[in-house]
Amino acid sequence: MREEEDTPIRQPTRLERPPLDSWGIAELDAYIDALRAEIGRAEAEIGRKNAHRGAADAFFRRP
Repeated sequence: MREEEDTPIRQPTRLERPPLDSWGIAELDAYIDALRAEIGRAEAEIGRKNAHRGAADAFFRRP
């Protein structure tokens, strides 16, 4: 058994909500860009997992 299998799966934590009122427009734009990049990364992972599941379903599907 591998060590990773013994380690519990870490649940995602809630995003920290920084105080935005003290940030300038450039900082806010950069923050939005970073959030969009993270959303894209999560959506790509969902796509990979759906594709993997679809391939497994197709492989094990019985006529």
